[in-house]
This record gives sequence, C-alpha cells and structure tokens, in this order.
Amino acid sequence: MAVTFEERLNQILPKIASDDFLDSKGLGNEIGFWIFDYPPEREMDMRDFLTQTVITSLNKSQPPIRAAAINLFDLVIHTLEERKLLDKAIDMQRTKGDGAIMAALRPVLKEDKLAQKIAAMVDLDSCDVLILWGVGSAYPMLRTHTLLSALHPLMGRTPLLMFYPGRYDGYCLRLFNKLSEDHYYRAFRLIPDR
Repeated sequence: MAVTFEERLNQILPKIASDDFLDSKGLGNEIGFWIFDYPPEREMDMRDFLTQTVITSLNKSQPPIRAAAINLFDLVIHTLEERKLLDKAIDMQRTKGDGAIMAALRPVLKEDKLAQKIAAMVDLDSCDVLILWGVGSAYPMLRTHTLLSALHPLMGRTPLLMFYPGRYDGYCLRLFNKLSEDHYYRAFRLIPDR
C-alpha cells in the first residue's frame, strides 16, 4: 500500500532521532548516507517542513541532536561570490547562454571541491547529522551523485541526509522524475513510499 507524502513527512523526525540512524546501525558497515526523495511538485511543502519542523525540532530535542543543514544552492552562490564570479556568471549566461556558463563554472564548482568546502564549514566530529537540501535549485551547476561520492571519504561516522526532489530507488537518482538517471547505490531511502 502506498504511503502518502504527508505520512512520509511525519516519519522523518522519529527516523532521524533513532539510535539506529544516528549510529548507522544495521547498514552492514556502509556509510550512513540517506536520501528522502519526494515529488518535485511538493518542493515548497518540503522546504517549509524541513526548515520549520525538522531542523528546529532536532535542535530542541532531548538530548539535542546537533544537525547541520546546508542548502546546496546557497553553497553554489556563496562559492561564486567568494571568487567574485557571480555577477560575471550572470552576465555571461545572458550574453553567451547556458552552455558557455556551465563550461566556465565547471572548474569552480567541481563536486570534490564543494565536498571539501562542506567538510570545512561543518565540524563533522561534533555533528550528529548533516542535512543537504536545495538540490533542485542547484541543478545543473551541481550534480548530487558526484557530490555524494566526493563526501564519502570525508564524513567519517556522521550520517548524511539529502532531501531529493525526484526519485531514488536505491540504484538510481532521477532528478525531477524526468532527467536521465544517475547511478548511485551507496545511499538508503530514509522513508519508503510503499
């Protein structure tokens, strides 16, 4: 029987707060990487629930669950601003188009560099869970399957939870339920929909 989006949302907090999640138990020595996939058309509902309920509740729980949340789109914008490239990138996109800007930004926004930046921003040793969101907004500047692979050696025992607007079946990520599948099999679905 299918589980509704709202029912899945209500299972997020208990799952994250569980010892099995926080200690990555029962994963057969796999790194605790989790994906909560959701219908892309529910993006605004997901954002509201994540920012107003999940993150707030984790930090207020007893004992507190130390959660770090990173919006990937904000990370991309911040990276471009740091390098003083944001205005240039906007102008280039207007004058030369999407292909030119994507090629120009590729070296700056390489996923391994962004993974290192995330690891530097968050004290992973004192963080109970790293939450990544803003995946859809960051596309196509950032490829999530490549970012997850780059984060694997950096995360240690800290679980990672990515909120993903599309479909993840345990083998492939399909952004917006439309784009071609990116093979990624090292994460677990947080809350199945069946």
